[in-house]
Amino acid sequence: MSGSGNLMDFLDEPFPDVGTYEDFHTIDWLREKSRDTDRHRKITSKSKESIWEFIKSLLDAWSGWVVMLLIGLLAGTLAGVIDLAVDWMTDLKEGVCLSAFWYSHEQCCWTSNETTFEDRDKCPLWQKWSELLVNQSEGASAYILNYLMYILWALLFAFLAVSLVRVFAPYACGSGIPEIKTILSGFIIRGYLGKWTLLIKTVTLVLVVSSGLSLGKEGPLVHVACCCGNFFSSLFSKYSKNEGKRREVLSAAAAAGVSVAFGAPIGGVLFSLEEVSYYFPLKTLWRSFFAALVAAFTLRSINPFGNSRLVLFYVEYHTPWYMAELFPFILLGVFGGLWGTLFTRCNIAWCRRRKTTRLGKYPVLEVIVVTAITAIIAYPNPYTRQSTSELISELFNDCGALESSQLCDYINDPNMTRPVDDIPDRPAGVGVYTAMWQLALALIFKIVITIFTFGMKIPSGLFIPSMAVGAMAGRMVGIGVEQLAYHHHDWIIFRNWCRPGADCVTPGLYAMVGAAACLGGVTRMTVSLVVIMFELTGGLEYIVPLMAAAVTSKWVADAFGKEGIYEAHIHLNGYPFLDVKDEFTHRTLATDVMRPRRGEPPLSVLTQDSMTVEDVETLIKETDYNGFPVVVSRDSERLIGFAQRRELILAIKNARQRQEGIVSNSIMYFTEEPPELPANSPHPLKLRRILNLSPFTVTDHTPMETVVDIFRKLGLRQCLVTRSGRLLGIITKKDVLRHMAQMANQDPESIMFN
Repeated sequence: MSGSGNLMDFLDEPFPDVGTYEDFHTIDWLREKSRDTDRHRKITSKSKESIWEFIKSLLDAWSGWVVMLLIGLLAGTLAGVIDLAVDWMTDLKEGVCLSAFWYSHEQCCWTSNETTFEDRDKCPLWQKWSELLVNQSEGASAYILNYLMYILWALLFAFLAVSLVRVFAPYACGSGIPEIKTILSGFIIRGYLGKWTLLIKTVTLVLVVSSGLSLGKEGPLVHVACCCGNFFSSLFSKYSKNEGKRREVLSAAAAAGVSVAFGAPIGGVLFSLEEVSYYFPLKTLWRSFFAALVAAFTLRSINPFGNSRLVLFYVEYHTPWYMAELFPFILLGVFGGLWGTLFTRCNIAWCRRRKTTRLGKYPVLEVIVVTAITAIIAYPNPYTRQSTSELISELFNDCGALESSQLCDYINDPNMTRPVDDIPDRPAGVGVYTAMWQLALALIFKIVITIFTFGMKIPSGLFIPSMAVGAMAGRMVGIGVEQLAYHHHDWIIFRNWCRPGADCVTPGLYAMVGAAACLGGVTRMTVSLVVIMFELTGGLEYIVPLMAAAVTSKWVADAFGKEGIYEAHIHLNGYPFLDVKDEFTHRTLATDVMRPRRGEPPLSVLTQDSMTVEDVETLIKETDYNGFPVVVSRDSERLIGFAQRRELILAIKNARQRQEGIVSNSIMYFTEEPPELPANSPHPLKLRRILNLSPFTVTDHTPMETVVDIFRKLGLRQCLVTRSGRLLGIITKKDVLRHMAQMANQDPESIMFN
């Protein structure tokens, strides 16, 4: 009888699908960690047997670095292609290059011999649509024709994008960061990081950014990089068969995504650590750094901006900042925090309305309407017509002698004999005042339209619109301070650092600080935000102003609510995300949360040696639990271990196929020795190998504060509640989230997955 029991000791001969999880379920971090430790121990012991096994162990050790290299190369290449395509298609709305239609405006004029420095934006090879179609460049008819072509191209791009997403890859919509955070916390969303999602997101990202909608490509690039990470993970069994190890790769891929989005490798690593990762061991830190480095190097090799830099925003300021300027910097931080709170609340309210009303049934119509409104309002204002990245670049720029922007239309002193790099503060000209009005209108428009744009069924990033709002507000404040210092340099506040003829205020710096403040207010980033900003702009000596603005914006935004936009969208979608930043201070106990509650049927359990295969199959069919506690008997309720539902199903199926004598009446046992059975009984089925003999347990009087902490830090899927070794109940991650929602007076039914 014992021989027949050993014939099929489950998992002595592994078979496919063991250890995988159902869609919309949470992984068991402890189990995944244990499985990886066992795998590593087996490889290490085998490596001493032969040279070939030793080489295999080396390949296994280096596979992580190979995956990081491949992720960096593909993410950098895709980001470069996206940047080049966006450049060309954005300019396509205004005109076309006659020498080669695939050239953007800038590339077209580079190749022209007739371009002069004064008119570097005009060349015969580049023709606006009015010049090409009716041979007119000026006048009302030309303006109206260009206006109509701009709107038509925008609508075409947006329609193509939303149609591709809806038909081929519904998961390609949105920013992707809320879902990436949830996946990295251990949740399974099959297809979210698939090949189709990668392809469609890459294509539609180009289309939506080119359409002129108030969104950016930076957030979605994190999703694209994580799709790359998931693809390369599937090529190596070390990662494809272990969901915990796969998430280490995805954390590094998120770092590579931010690295290519902003040209900020170090900021990317910190972003992954601070904002998206749930489990971030030291090994992942090194690999993230390597992946971000390779991605940035690949993007730099492609050189999509043609300026030998990784980013479009690179600036070089020549003036130091002064202590008195901290006051306006902190004011910009307050503005950023208020904007973050306003945006989060309004956007979530609109997205909730979209989900609960008929509006959500017409995603294509919604995108078309928002695109039409955006294009109609954006075209007349030069600051909303140009791409948001170019707008931010112009707002960040310092006014040198070679700048032709309206923002640099100052009244020059004819007696000035200073070098180009040291231009003093001057009175503002007509162009600056015109620009201020246009910026004010653009700011109001951006604030309103971004609320309705983010969250539509298209790829939509939030980094760039948030930075644009802050940069516009910051530039206006900067010009205001500059003019105040020029006209009132004898005031006590300006006297020490703003003498006549001195270059003392840099408006571009205020734009940079404002951009950081608004981005921080929306996302609640701090350390990674400051590092991204100084990598983005090269403004290393301006770290203190950036830190002051980032911290102020976080304090102000946190005063109105702890949730950033990504956490708010996670809760809106009902994902089971246990945020490390949330504090649980209520004085409840494990017995208040565990199931079964009073009046509920008893817990579904397995006994160690008295249930038949048919009994277990019936229990599985009648319930939808992820697993079952195993007890000695129903009378004693003494806990033995925990068996996963999926592994039970696969074990029984496999045993019926591969082991003779297993029928519905066969006894299932989880002990080392089979139970004593009558001589004519069918063969028993031994399933001790699938049993988790050390499930995590707490007593019924454990404070919930401790239980929540355990779930967060160990990434538990469930926890058993005992008293003196006797099983009382079970607490799942979903139960913890429901309880936290109830304690916060929220709807616990909004958490919808296992």
